[in-house]
Amino acid sequence: MKAYVFPGQGAQFVGMGKDLYDNSEKAKQLFEEANEILGFRITDLMFNGTEEDLRQTKVTQPAVFLVSVIPALIDENVKPDMVAGHSLGEFSALVVGGALSFEDGLKLVSKRAEAMQKACEIKPSTMAAIIGLPDETVESICETVTDAIVVPANYNCPGQIVISGSIEGIDEACQKMTEAGAKRALKLKVGGAFHSPLMEPARGELAEAINSTTFMTPNCPVYQNVDAKPHTDAIKIKENLNFQLTAPVRWTQSVRNMIADGADSFVEVGPGSVLQGLIKKIDKNVETSAF
Repeated sequence: MKAYVFPGQGAQFVGMGKDLYDNSEKAKQLFEEANEILGFRITDLMFNGTEEDLRQTKVTQPAVFLVSVIPALIDENVKPDMVAGHSLGEFSALVVGGALSFEDGLKLVSKRAEAMQKACEIKPSTMAAIIGLPDETVESICETVTDAIVVPANYNCPGQIVISGSIEGIDEACQKMTEAGAKRALKLKVGGAFHSPLMEPARGELAEAINSTTFMTPNCPVYQNVDAKPHTDAIKIKENLNFQLTAPVRWTQSVRNMIADGADSFVEVGPGSVLQGLIKKIDKNVETSAF
């Protein structure tokens, strides 16, 4: 069985999607539709902008989304048996899986970026990658930080967890992780504490947009970040999506569940190849490829 997976923020690079735009009339139409929906020419920033342009959250998230969904939407041979996306990539998965229209998916991603940016400005916060510790150790160390917020945010693969929280919480946790034997405890260059309680203002704002959007029954199971389980009920998908910004991304668990349910081939659609690398670390026996 073939699983299609979609990357999150951080996979972007200047020039991504340009070949697609130049060589496919269908793709060009969707990119132009996106420019209209967003109210600015995101394609100009994607194809000819600077890295700094692309790092703006309001640009990054829609840009990664577009380069993840458009190739799959214009290819009639794409018929996934299951889909999943990492953080932002979950919205791409929902569109390619048939639960959301292209327009609604893009509008939600744009709203998500805007809401997250606002939440980042309320309180200084950040994230850090912890390499070389078991999940349970990372979880228990986070719990020992009692006078600041710090939580596991991304379960990326065995031995790699990203934690998220306030600046002081992350600093204290990183020191404790190093003392506990972590190979690395590296603060990330991100603007905020994604997938933590500090995203609650953004979660509330995005929930309004999600709840007023029509979701359809997907064509295949969607493995969602919040619980790593397959979902085909539109109401349940919407409920889970409402908590995605404040809950951890359970990527390791999602991939394991997909494999247990029959996935033997994973196709990454979108910029970069980060997910292929993570999937191989979760199970080296499965086949991975780029779309």
